[in-house]
Amino acid sequence: MRLDKFLSHTGFGSRKEVKELLKKKLVQVNGQLEKEGKKVIDETNDRVSVNDQLVQYKKYVYYMLNKPQGVVSATEDREHRTVIDLIAEKDMVQGLFPVGRLDKDTTGLLLLTNNGDLAHQLLSPKKKVPKLYQASVSGIMTDEDCLIFSKGITISGNEACLPAKLKINKTDEKNNISEIELEIIEGKYHQVKRMVEAVGKKVTRLDRLSMGGINLDQKLKPGKYRELTQNEQDILGAD
Repeated sequence: MRLDKFLSHTGFGSRKEVKELLKKKLVQVNGQLEKEGKKVIDETNDRVSVNDQLVQYKKYVYYMLNKPQGVVSATEDREHRTVIDLIAEKDMVQGLFPVGRLDKDTTGLLLLTNNGDLAHQLLSPKKKVPKLYQASVSGIMTDEDCLIFSKGITISGNEACLPAKLKINKTDEKNNISEIELEIIEGKYHQVKRMVEAVGKKVTRLDRLSMGGINLDQKLKPGKYRELTQNEQDILGAD
């Protein structure tokens, strides 16, 4: 990896900012002063220091994002802003991508990483990773709906869903609305919306609260993100 790219990926700013560090003679590689950003280093074995402080290289990164509405869960899109566009340049690493997808109008917890193996584990239907959603619904959800969901429901396209846990937090018969939480263990296309539609109601707002035992940090405002703590990484089984 080029030295300037390495320093940018490890939190020392843009290529321009890294160039200034090199110019000021603050960067050493294996104890030797280095002024050329184009120098190729072995990021796992070479010892790089900035202002006499050793730089620790992270092979994988893990971010928690509070996804806002209007942003698509993709690495690139010609028409819309993506979740990758929300990541600052200093935090960008090669191969960063969202773990699964939230609809454009769906908000809440979205994990991003460059660890493909972990993403596969979290998204594999065989692993039955729980995902908890909170939704506003047009229509009155009932105890019968809870029972139907708990047994597994068939949705549009004749797709069978695995058993899910529905919790009705509030109903307002006058305005014909419900507030619910729904935990599913798979990730079919528009699954929560289609499940609710299968019992004759409609989701009007959808937020993801948790995934794989990781809860959305309530301090994160929409569009903001942070690195997962070591404890959160351990919960996910991250390297």
